[in-house]
Amino acid sequence: MFTGIVTAIGRIGTVSRNGGRGTRDGVAGLTMTIRAPYKGLKKGESIAVNGACLTVERVVPGGFTVHVIETTEGRTLLGEYARGRRVNLERAVRALDRLGGHIVQGHVDGVAVVERAEARADAWLVDLRVPAAVREVSILHGSITVDGVSMTINGLPAPELVQISLIPFTRAHTTLGGLQTGDRVHVEGDVLGKYVRQLCRSET
Repeated sequence: MFTGIVTAIGRIGTVSRNGGRGTRDGVAGLTMTIRAPYKGLKKGESIAVNGACLTVERVVPGGFTVHVIETTEGRTLLGEYARGRRVNLERAVRALDRLGGHIVQGHVDGVAVVERAEARADAWLVDLRVPAAVREVSILHGSITVDGVSMTINGLPAPELVQISLIPFTRAHTTLGGLQTGDRVHVEGDVLGKYVRQLCRSET
């Protein structure tokens, strides 16, 4: 579990596509090396990479490697990431940590597209065209995870849109500060909203 409070910005190192059926190991998907400033990483721990929960396979000098299975690749943008790309990172929350954001599972629900990004006073407003399942659990002043960052929903300008407002700190300490119209990002809807939606459906 995560909180959506990014603790570091890493960079994609090497990316290699694994073999699939018919190969010696039978392992498909991608293997990625991610450069990160973390100390004390351990094999098997979970790290959110732009909001996608991935498992550390190996700890290497200056970073770690992960395996991106085909299922994860199919619902995220990870398969398009190339060497040098900056990514938001968060290690899994510990029981005694402060919950500064909201409950984030690291299970990306889909990809959103930036419909509009513009400055307003000291904030940067971003309208995201999100998948229907994410929009359905989005409420004004509720929570949404965007590329691993816990964000408060600033507005719901249209049936398919969710608006977030980036404060200067978020722009400076995450990759969201560079968002422009047409960019694509990972989104995860609020897990509490998902449970409420399911319960309501069960009652009908």
